[in-house]
Amino acid sequence: MNFSFAWLSRDGKLLLSARILRTFGYGFLSVVIAIYLRFLGFDDIQIGLLLGSTLVNSVIFTIFASFYADRIGRRNVLVIYASLMCISGLIFIFTDNYLLLVLAAFIGTINVTGSETGAFLTIEQAILPQTIRDKKKMNTIFALYNMVGTFAMSAGIILSGLPSLLQEQYFGMSHVESFKILFMLYSILGLAVTIIYFMISKEIEIRPNVNKSVRQTLSPRSKKIVGMLSALFAVDSFAGGFVIQSVVSLWFFTRFGADLIILSYIFSAAGVLTALSYLAAAKIADRIGLVNTMVFTHIPSNVLLIFVAFAPTLQLAIIIYLIRMGLSQMDVPTRQSYIVSVVNEDERTAAAGLTNVSRNIAQAVSPSVIGYIFQSFLALSGPFVLGGVIKIIYDLALYFNFRNIKSRDE
Repeated sequence: MNFSFAWLSRDGKLLLSARILRTFGYGFLSVVIAIYLRFLGFDDIQIGLLLGSTLVNSVIFTIFASFYADRIGRRNVLVIYASLMCISGLIFIFTDNYLLLVLAAFIGTINVTGSETGAFLTIEQAILPQTIRDKKKMNTIFALYNMVGTFAMSAGIILSGLPSLLQEQYFGMSHVESFKILFMLYSILGLAVTIIYFMISKEIEIRPNVNKSVRQTLSPRSKKIVGMLSALFAVDSFAGGFVIQSVVSLWFFTRFGADLIILSYIFSAAGVLTALSYLAAAKIADRIGLVNTMVFTHIPSNVLLIFVAFAPTLQLAIIIYLIRMGLSQMDVPTRQSYIVSVVNEDERTAAAGLTNVSRNIAQAVSPSVIGYIFQSFLALSGPFVLGGVIKIIYDLALYFNFRNIKSRDE
């Protein structure tokens, strides 16, 4: 990879900067939010419903971006979403009212999955191909975009241990008070991201002569491809919703008694492995193709996901989980590159939006029923087993339906 980034425009670098700050905030909140809600006295079902509301946000905001971002301006929508991120953090600071917290989770693009799923992705995925000067860098820009975000998220995860340190260093600071420091930081990050989006040029907007609605934009061929991909991605995302990072964090905390500092190390290490895997994914995809890379790295990771559930000790669970995370996200940059490469330039926002909407709708359902799964006969192992099995079914379906449909670069 050329680290001079001469092939990347100023707008591209600003987008990467915004993603770094945004995902840094997602990193620490994804670990602490479920535990924070537990300290506030909410039960498993209430926690699951609130986590689910963050994913409902992704659905509605992504739909809005899909239909209106190209009409009212991609930059304008990005600024609005970043501003709401700032406001959400402030609500978490000043109230513990459950309904208001649900509202904050709904409007604030708060990420609980451990990998970004929000509406920012739809717009930025459509913009990224316009920020590269060398079209051969298509796979590289998506790998870089995901890599810097994941490294930033890993750094944010390290910060999730801060409440424990504050409780030890400052006598009298309660659990709840120590957590609110992180929500304040999240709000500040939202403000910084808003400022960055104001600095982006009008070059990121779609050309006037192709400024059409979603229905007008998608050709019959693209509708068929995007429709099938959306259905398959929904299956994968539904399964992934059972093992979002906030749930895995709660699982380690409940089953093995892992404290926040240990959790921060686990998820930070997982993030580093994931970030490095994006570069490997781009190289592998250049050799064997995008669909093959998505499938052949994903199946082993899902087998390991099932194994995590039955690990008898914390140490073994961590080892299996980290190996799994080194493989599980290699399909992310390849999937994003594939989506924008199998449709026309003026179809990218719609294609990215519709596939992301399908993922977000499906993923919004899973956390809402996790509380019931934890209380069922499957107990703590349930989310891992269900998630792994369903994901393997998705991998096989993706391979047999799309192995012969190549991207334009392939």
